[in-house]
Amino acid sequence: MGKVTETATGTRETTKHRRIPFSVIASVLWIVFIVIVALLADGIAPYQYTALDLPNRLASPLHPHHVLGTDELGRDILSRLIVSVRISILVALGATLISACLGTTMGFAAAHFGGRVEQFILMLADFQAAMPFLILSLSVLAFFGNALPLFIGLMGLYGWERYARIARGLAVAASAQGYAGAVRQLGASPMQVYLRHILPNISSTLIVSMTLTFPEIILMETSLSFLGLGVQPPMTSLGNMLGYGREYMTRAPWIMLAPAVLIVATTLSISLLGDWLLDRLDNGPR
Repeated sequence: MGKVTETATGTRETTKHRRIPFSVIASVLWIVFIVIVALLADGIAPYQYTALDLPNRLASPLHPHHVLGTDELGRDILSRLIVSVRISILVALGATLISACLGTTMGFAAAHFGGRVEQFILMLADFQAAMPFLILSLSVLAFFGNALPLFIGLMGLYGWERYARIARGLAVAASAQGYAGAVRQLGASPMQVYLRHILPNISSTLIVSMTLTFPEIILMETSLSFLGLGVQPPMTSLGNMLGYGREYMTRAPWIMLAPAVLIVATTLSISLLGDWLLDRLDNGPR
């Protein structure tokens, strides 16, 4: 009886531990919804996001022809919101992938070469962490312009030092375990060792780091677009919509409220998912 009771208790504890919180399920559903909207933006937008409807300018939400109202030029808020989601997700996803690839490569290089190369990479990481990225972005965009590829590349420099430190630390730990050295003795090249053996073992940690960096890049893009140095017309983004809507906060608050709510919901969902993945990674299966 005692063993049966202990088994039942252990089963309940395991089931409780593996139960996914409702907040995480809601976050995943919201993220999937946002991705679908971004992929199908052209097909589901009721109007062209640049189409003008001057007779209905500053129309309030629940208008017969404009569900979320219109802006100062009569452009449909819902249509602009849908297209803005695609642009903002494109910028954030591209920047996150660039940051992860750059940081992981630098971390592997530091772990492999060591010595002065490692010291130099760690010095660059410290400099990046100490430099206010918003100030750096404002300087670069003001000097070189703000074409979309340049903007995505600049955002890709955000947070690379985190991936570099994580990749370096985990690569050193993996090498200390012996399997990397054993594979190297079998004739594998350093690139094969890092890409085929070390990277798969640390990929879960890097993915969690990406989920935590992704919402930060969305907020950074929003800040720069809000200041007029991000995505430029005729393209639109969530931060771009916020920037235009600030002049009409008292007369037409829905212009600014719609993208603001979407930004908060998206970044919160990704953060909750990242925190849950981080907790699962730290605790491990039980």
